[in-house]
Amino acid sequence: MAKPRRTKGQAKGSVKGQTQRVQTWLADAYPGTAQELCALKYRNPYELLAATILSAQCTDEMVNKVTPTLFDRYPTPADLADANPLELEEIVHATGFYRSKAKNLLGMANAIEEKYSGQVPSALEDLVTIPGVGRKTANVVRSVVFNEPGLPVDTHVTRLSNRLGLTTETNPVKIEHELNELVRAEDRGVFSLRLILHGRAVCIARKPKCRECGLADICPAAEPA
Repeated sequence: MAKPRRTKGQAKGSVKGQTQRVQTWLADAYPGTAQELCALKYRNPYELLAATILSAQCTDEMVNKVTPTLFDRYPTPADLADANPLELEEIVHATGFYRSKAKNLLGMANAIEEKYSGQVPSALEDLVTIPGVGRKTANVVRSVVFNEPGLPVDTHVTRLSNRLGLTTETNPVKIEHELNELVRAEDRGVFSLRLILHGRAVCIARKPKCRECGLADICPAAEPA
């Protein structure tokens, strides 16, 4: 696959224009709000936070199979905070890394109860203090359930933003900051979700389907037709 032609010296204005073209095409290809495009099933901030923690190195489909049992057994953070660790591990076992995920879920529930009076906070600086919650998870919760600015950067966003010439960074935090300068605050969450959907369906990691991609004509990394 060809390497992106963008360099660190590329004019910021041209990157801004490229970002706008990418956004326009993605919005047509993957219409909907962040809430509608999010593949995780949830009914409230607590459920989305728990589901996002479980989604690490696991498919959304598998998480959605596990969470009905989890939320039926522990419908609130207070219930989850009192969970038996072994029982919780059994419930989340299918999502992989079940011991660390169960530990993070317990830590998350206790933090919400003790520090935030049982309510999931919406501020990024508060969310990232919760066990199991990094910037990516915090930005998912902010953008999807609270409708606040947040641009989650996962492997799909990293790959596509580089291939499309929107950034040369590989560090997720640096990518987030660069993309934040290019994307309006209210569009950041849905932009990330659209990149993820396109990365899963078309711009896959090993062999991207460039001939099927509507962005191929503006993508610096596209294979020749």
